[in-house]
Amino acid sequence: MQRKKQQWSSKIGFILSSAGAAIGLGAIWKFPYMTGMNGGGAFFLLFIAFTVIIGLPILIAEFIIGRGAGKEAVKAYKTLAPKSISSMIGYWGVIGAFLLMSFYSVVGGWVLLYSALSIPGIIIREGANYPDLFAQITGSPWITILGLALFLLINIIVVSFGIQNGIEKASKILMPLLFIFFIVLVGRAVTFEGAIEGIRFFLQPDFSKLNAENVLYALGQSFFSLAVGISVMVTYSSYLGKDISLPASASSVSIMNIFVSLLAGLAIFPVVFAFGLEPAQGPGLLFIVLPEAFSSMPFGEVFLSLFLLLFLFAVLTSSFSMLEIITAAFSNNKNRSRKKVASVAGLLVFIAGIPAALSSNILSDFTIFGKTVFDATDFLVSNIMLPAGCLFIALFIGFKMDKALVKQEFTLGNHLNGGIYNMWYQIMRWLVPVTIIIVFLSTLGVV
Repeated sequence: MQRKKQQWSSKIGFILSSAGAAIGLGAIWKFPYMTGMNGGGAFFLLFIAFTVIIGLPILIAEFIIGRGAGKEAVKAYKTLAPKSISSMIGYWGVIGAFLLMSFYSVVGGWVLLYSALSIPGIIIREGANYPDLFAQITGSPWITILGLALFLLINIIVVSFGIQNGIEKASKILMPLLFIFFIVLVGRAVTFEGAIEGIRFFLQPDFSKLNAENVLYALGQSFFSLAVGISVMVTYSSYLGKDISLPASASSVSIMNIFVSLLAGLAIFPVVFAFGLEPAQGPGLLFIVLPEAFSSMPFGEVFLSLFLLLFLFAVLTSSFSMLEIITAAFSNNKNRSRKKVASVAGLLVFIAGIPAALSSNILSDFTIFGKTVFDATDFLVSNIMLPAGCLFIALFIGFKMDKALVKQEFTLGNHLNGGIYNMWYQIMRWLVPVTIIIVFLSTLGVV
């Protein structure tokens, strides 16, 4: 017997859930340290350009594919292009989501444990050494694996409840609260003595620091932060009604993503420079800088606890989308229990994530092409699989999918004129593929 199809209950629920899928670790955790390691303002400017010119059109394309087919990622491509190699794009997305979640959940575990330890009186105390605290969490194999397991357990529980009762309900409450707390934090961060140097580092471009690798990282970051390239948004939009404008929804998600990235930079870099910290210190940047900022605020321990809790939920809304694409691929329209599929998928991600979890401790000396398992998986997904997936999607929507259906889905629910549609369509056919290919070739030293 076929089960009732999953469905979003409202437009705002879809937008906030999609924004939650996009924001999370991409905008709050990864963006600041990637910016710090790749030149500051010039990287931020490139990130915005890639998000608007490349990422946004691809996000619209994924929405069109998902709603146009009315099916999750794997079945969507099969439905729209049966008996075609294009149908493999969905499998590419599921594999990418699986690999992405295997290291993403490690960081999610860090956030979960750090949030628990931030209960007033545990972390915030006079003379607290935040770098040492973060090192204790990441340096213990048992603690990191425990964090990984607990984080995935939460994902399994929420995704098991489905779209309306799980993902959408959580996103409607948590995303607005995250915005509010971020604005409060920025208001405090920019008042520190020396904060102006951090603002200048973040907002004043220095193009002499850019190279081909930085450009690739900026492109990969724009895809990572929008969750495009692995067809997560194809699955999300397959639950969407025909009365909602896809370009408007994609624009809302992109604007929120850029805004949160801006807030993250303004919250982090003024504190980095005010306290004499190193902006290029990598993945631990967020966990070291934020407590410094909160410790100097009235009721700082309470604010830190609440912010980390909300950050944890933002991280979870992103991971929900990754587990959802895997779960949907093996449960929708099949005689399989959603809870059972989510549990098995979560267990497999846990097993796959163990090497990444151990990369900060007992496997720290084990490298693949000079990178730890964690960094190698991150590089593979963010800078290879996501751009390649976006290239496949651009070629699919521009040359394989029925043009009439593409235009119909683009124009439903809005009053955009044909010129805007034609511009977007040409961007997807030519500009997006050419840009991705040039950046890849440039990284390889070919151009």
